[in-house]
Amino acid sequence: MATIKDVAKLAGVALSTASYALSGDSKVSTKTREKVLEAARQLNYRKNGFAMDLKKSRTNTIALILTDLSGPFYSELIRSIQDVALSNGYDLIACSSMGGEDSTAVRFLLEKRVDGAIVLAHNITDDILRAAAGERFPIVVMDRPITGDGLVNVLVDGEEGGYRATRYLIDQGHRSIAYISGPANSYDNALRYEGFLRAMREEGLEEKAKWKLSGSFIREGGYKATKMMIMQGELPSAVFYANDEMAVGGLKAFEEAGVSVPGEVSLIGFDDIQLAEYIQPPLTTIRQPMNESGSLAGHLLFQMLNGDQVEASYSLRIGLVERQSVLKVRNGVTGEA
Repeated sequence: MATIKDVAKLAGVALSTASYALSGDSKVSTKTREKVLEAARQLNYRKNGFAMDLKKSRTNTIALILTDLSGPFYSELIRSIQDVALSNGYDLIACSSMGGEDSTAVRFLLEKRVDGAIVLAHNITDDILRAAAGERFPIVVMDRPITGDGLVNVLVDGEEGGYRATRYLIDQGHRSIAYISGPANSYDNALRYEGFLRAMREEGLEEKAKWKLSGSFIREGGYKATKMMIMQGELPSAVFYANDEMAVGGLKAFEEAGVSVPGEVSLIGFDDIQLAEYIQPPLTTIRQPMNESGSLAGHLLFQMLNGDQVEASYSLRIGLVERQSVLKVRNGVTGEA
C-alpha cells in the first residue's frame, strides 16, 4: 500500500510539501500541487492512503511521539498522558521518532492515522509539524516554541532551570564547573546550556572546552562522557548534567574510578526522575514537572479535539531539589557546610 513517503519520493518533493499539496494548502504552488497529485494517482494513494481529507470518522486514538521510548523520564510522561487519554475514552499510541522523516511517527502525523498528537521529539522538524497540524488535526508540541494552525506549545523554562542549577553550584563555592550536554539539536538542551552560560558569565567564570562533553541525554552517554573527563586528569569541582539519566551514568563512572561524590566532585542533574532520590548519594537536581506537563498536554489536546479555544502557549516553572550530591567548597576545599 502506497504511503505519503512514496508519493513525495515519486514527485521529487519533501514529505511536508507532499502533505501540504494533498491537503490543498496555498503554501504550495499550482505546479507542485499538480505534480504531487499526479504521483498520488499513479500510486493509487487516494484509494489506499490515510490522508485526512479522505478520512471522515474519528479513530478515538491519539499519538504520543517521543525521541526515545526508554528511560524513566519518558515512562513517567507516557503514564500521565495515558491516564488523560483513558479518562476521555481514547487509546494512546506511543511511538519513537528515531529515523526522522523516514519514521513511522512522521507517517502517523502526515497521513493522519490518529485524531491528534502530542510531540516531544527534537528530530521532527517544524515543517513537518506545520504540514500535519490543522483545525481537524491538533498537535501539542512539548519541546520547542512553534506557531501555526492547530499547534499549541507546552514548555518548561529550561533556561531558568540551567541558570538555577549552575547558580546553586556557584553559591556553594564551586568555580570549576563542567557541563555534560544532551543532543546538539535538542531545544531543551540549548536552553539549559544558555542558563549555564548566563550564570557562569554573571560570576566571571570561564567555561573550559574540555569539560563540555555530550552525553545525548542517556545513561550510557553520561557514563562515557564522565569516563572521558576522568581520563583527561584534571577534574572540575562540580558537574552539571543536563538531565538526571546522564548524572546516574556519571555517578557510576566516578564510583568505578574511585572518585568520591560529593567528597571530591559535586553533581547536579535536571528532571528529578524517580530514581534520583534512591541512588547514592541522592541526587540534587532541578525538578521538571513531568506529570503536570504531560497531563496538561493531554487535556489541551482533548479540548482542541472538542473544538474548544485554548491559548497558543503554556509555560511551566521548575524548582530546585536539594539532596546530598553537592557539598560546599570552603577556601577551595570541598567539605560540609
